[in-house]
Amino acid sequence: MRPFVALLAALCAAPTFADEPAEVLLLGVFHFANPGLDMVKSDQIDVLTKENQAYLTELAQRFAEFRPTSVLLEFDDDRENAINEQYRQFVSGEFDLPSNEIYQLGFRVARMAGLHRVHGFDEGEIGWNAQPLFEHMAEHEPATEKRVQDVIAMYSEKIAHDHATKTLRQLLLDNNQPSEDSANKALYLLTNAVGRDDGSFVGADAAASWWHRNFRMYARIQHLAQPGSRVLVIGGQGHTAILKDLLADDPDRVSVEVLSFL
Repeated sequence: MRPFVALLAALCAAPTFADEPAEVLLLGVFHFANPGLDMVKSDQIDVLTKENQAYLTELAQRFAEFRPTSVLLEFDDDRENAINEQYRQFVSGEFDLPSNEIYQLGFRVARMAGLHRVHGFDEGEIGWNAQPLFEHMAEHEPATEKRVQDVIAMYSEKIAHDHATKTLRQLLLDNNQPSEDSANKALYLLTNAVGRDDGSFVGADAAASWWHRNFRMYARIQHLAQPGSRVLVIGGQGHTAILKDLLADDPDRVSVEVLSFL
């Protein structure tokens, strides 16, 4: 092993924090107000019913008992001021919460925890660059394209069934199971080898673009999750599936198990 590599391995093998490590609690969710941008699409549960509102209030209280020093939500820098103006209005009793999880959970937890603001951790400049992948499959790899379409159809049917038959609590528990995280990441591996034959690597490049976005999102988490802090992160399960892997290997931060809160 080369000296630099050995040193890097040694540094990563043991915690480097001088004080108490940051505690990070990652909650993966389906988007409560689904904009229809995900590959898998379906109708979903209404979080604004009386029963679901009661559950969300109770759930927010449990997360508030984590005593977060920061609440990170899935929005970009350019929305920071507008979102926090809405939060200030909510704290003052002048803002009715829309169905988005930013409001339904993020705002509720932050107010219960006595926080003056919320933070965004999304990264809109980097997206999943999948168009070359799908164009390549359509022209050169129809068998892989068919397999991908079948998998998407299967997941769409499953999600629609789950949202029609399960409670909100059950859906959130599902969203945070390790098996669901693995299934989410497996979708990218399904197309990872597309373009290997002609050297274009469009499949691997598309997957890399998604991980690139999530590495940037994790950098935003790291920026706030400093020693002694307790950070609650609420985001789409497609992100948290990857962010949990990064957090597990982070020598300066510790993961707080989310399932016990749900």
